[in-house]
Amino acid sequence: MGVLRDARKAVKIGRDLLANRRARAALSGRLAQLPPLEPNKYKIAVYFADGQVNMYQLRQWYKPLEVLGRTWPVVVLSRGATAATKLFEESPLPVAYVRTVSALERTLAEQDIRIVFYVNQNTKNFQMFRYGQRWHVFINHGESDKMYMTTNQFKAYDYSFIAGDAARARLDKVLWDYDFDKRAIPIGRPQADHYSGTLPYTPDERTVVLYAPTWEGDRSAAAYGSIASHGVEIVRALIATGTHRVIYRPHPRSGVVDHEYGAANREIIGMLAAANTADPAANHVHDTGSELGWQLSAADVAIVDISAMVYDRLASGKPLLITRPAHPEAQVDLTGYLSACEWLDAADAASVVAETDRVLHDPETVGRLDYWVRRYFGDPTPGAATERFHNAVGHLMAEWERYAALHAGDEPAQATASIPVAVPASSQAGQDDQSQETGEDDDDLR
Repeated sequence: MGVLRDARKAVKIGRDLLANRRARAALSGRLAQLPPLEPNKYKIAVYFADGQVNMYQLRQWYKPLEVLGRTWPVVVLSRGATAATKLFEESPLPVAYVRTVSALERTLAEQDIRIVFYVNQNTKNFQMFRYGQRWHVFINHGESDKMYMTTNQFKAYDYSFIAGDAARARLDKVLWDYDFDKRAIPIGRPQADHYSGTLPYTPDERTVVLYAPTWEGDRSAAAYGSIASHGVEIVRALIATGTHRVIYRPHPRSGVVDHEYGAANREIIGMLAAANTADPAANHVHDTGSELGWQLSAADVAIVDISAMVYDRLASGKPLLITRPAHPEAQVDLTGYLSACEWLDAADAASVVAETDRVLHDPETVGRLDYWVRRYFGDPTPGAATERFHNAVGHLMAEWERYAALHAGDEPAQATASIPVAVPASSQAGQDDQSQETGEDDDDLR
């Protein structure tokens, strides 16, 4: 088994290396045609050292950062070839491909970067921390009660933008001697102000239910998927009413481990297709799109498994049900929202219509949801999170000005003093002499 595992790992490493080389070759041509970044324009940088596989962590910030950029221009610093290739295709924000340290330093020398945002805990973030005279700020890529949200790595950043009171309480248990009042700034979830996308149906009087299950998992402790235990009964009951519309958004890995799970997934897809054939006005949706936003906004009720979708939906402030894992060994953290959420047991899946009515109309249930929405994300009023996000950035910009004035007489930083500012970073990034490379020029190989 060890030999087979090593062989598979070797094949994956080789495949990743080939993908990187192809991406870098394609980038060379693209970079040669791009004009250089306008000097001294950008005040904020988003540092992304991951490859294309983790682009979802950055995508959810596109719209909030695009709006922020109207006040303080934002640029993405991409270290990986595959991610940079995709970013140049889709990012609404300007992009600089900074494969090598010298390319990174040249870009910093040419721009007036005062704040650097980080959306994950990639080990290459440490390479960026070497540059002072700017704030390094962790903004994360979601909110949940997972262990990832309580890592001591928060201390590595000057500041962290957190969602709300629940995040602070979670961190307070593990971060000793940490100045929360100064360094942990609550902003809610500004992404919720930008849920968008084209509806694949015309809204009508039907109650729209989003069913967004996760996959079956690769171990018992993480067996949170509900397609096989709940899903078929949920969808069958909803389409039978003639007054509900189902948006079915399964995890793309559904069925890769468990054949029965995959079969249940195909059965649900077939049921939705048959229901649409019988009643074209139903417009049930099997959603496989890459964009997540319109589904959360359009659904009157969401039914989700234990996953990031719980908190994505909670941020919208709208009703949701969470499927209780049927696997007896699935681990459930009952210290946060899951201690008081609206559970849907497998035995009650066929009664899902009554359950959706309850979370929509029962005053006690509605009030309980509002409490948890505010505990996790603060004021859910549209636009409130964006305002807090902009205020937080404005505060850090003012602090930068204050400290810049205090250190106005200091000697220039040596980190970029030897880099010729006249060389355009966007056209030269990735073309440095090989002797200047430090090993951090490719995507992580996993």
